[in-house]
Amino acid sequence: MELDLTPAQQQEVQRQFDLLRRGAAEIVPEDEFRAKLARSVRTGQPLRVKLGLDPSAPDIHLGHTVVLHKLRQFQELGHEVHLVIGDFTGRIGDPTGKSETRKQLSEEEVKRNAETYVQQFSKVLDMNRVKLHYNSHWLAPLTFAQVIELAAKVTVARMLERDDFAKRMEQELPISVHEFFYPLMQGYDSVALQADVELGGTDQKFNLLMGRTLQREYGQEPQVALTMPLIEGLDGVQKMSKSLGNYIGIDEPPSEMYGKAMSIPDELMVKYFELVTDLPADELARLKAELADGRLHPRDAKMQLARTIVRMYHGEAAAEEAQQHFVTVFQQGGLPEEIPVVPLAPDVAEDGQVWIVQLLSALRLVPSNAEARRMVQQGGVRVDGERIDDINARLPLRDGMVVQVGKRKFAKVQWTENT
Repeated sequence: MELDLTPAQQQEVQRQFDLLRRGAAEIVPEDEFRAKLARSVRTGQPLRVKLGLDPSAPDIHLGHTVVLHKLRQFQELGHEVHLVIGDFTGRIGDPTGKSETRKQLSEEEVKRNAETYVQQFSKVLDMNRVKLHYNSHWLAPLTFAQVIELAAKVTVARMLERDDFAKRMEQELPISVHEFFYPLMQGYDSVALQADVELGGTDQKFNLLMGRTLQREYGQEPQVALTMPLIEGLDGVQKMSKSLGNYIGIDEPPSEMYGKAMSIPDELMVKYFELVTDLPADELARLKAELADGRLHPRDAKMQLARTIVRMYHGEAAAEEAQQHFVTVFQQGGLPEEIPVVPLAPDVAEDGQVWIVQLLSALRLVPSNAEARRMVQQGGVRVDGERIDDINARLPLRDGMVVQVGKRKFAKVQWTENT
């Protein structure tokens, strides 16, 4: 088909292909993707690009934005972005990577989470140009006969090719029949939308390819599956996850976001630049080269990364302030200019002294006493600049004392002894 294009059109196809291929883990199949781009350029008809998300958690972090940034590139090239909120599939839950049957979400939970997702997507996507769908629109009306017809298009053997199902079979763990319907329903979303391209993480490859299978079965041109890498969290090992605590949330305060970014392992910096920032390709290439030959110190590169991430979600002024805060507190050993003042009840102390664990909890610097003990034992607690490493320590409580937990959490005590 590219033979039918003018030289300028061929150049545009190559430009789009190179941009969209950047950072992607896999495009299945690449030749069909190039052909779809060529047809789009030749006819002026945008591609229908789909992303399906189940609203199973109300907040998104940088790991989620890897796919969203790729969607934004499709948007900027003039293609149609179709965002599918799985208000129907979300009641079942994607079994991908799960060793047990997932708890089904209530309709109220799904709707509440979906509203939060849509609000947060607007920080990456131009939501005015997004076509938003809820898959209950086409899945809920299916008759039982139509569901049977859908299920008949895929064999059980094909379903058991999925690693998570296969492992559960080997370990004799239960698999509910309704879990087999999840990839069928996600694939049917592509049929309903007549999608040209579907995006997802590498762990979604099976579901994306199911869309190709079902589109072919229903007489449609199969979609192309474009998968994006899963990004490791701050620990540098596990996939970024709120449950693991190794995440950077896009709604977090600028100083918190900056500080977390500065803890990213050096070896992951380039991957973060490539997958979660808007750094242009030429700047990324220069950064890689300067890191490789030693012209750019890893610390300086990481500060650029942290500032870029904050700027993308909070603006340039907030990024500058967050960087100055980091330099003052962590590089120069000072205290932040603004420390939250937390009033404490008079009875928090006994004979004018307070247990360190109780103090951290009362100041809301830790979520639990267990976390307070852990931070003290790890040497992460300071009171007026002095490290406290004894979990049984009782300290004289006074008004104005500054308590620090970790590198980024501070509180100033407001307390008057009740005499």
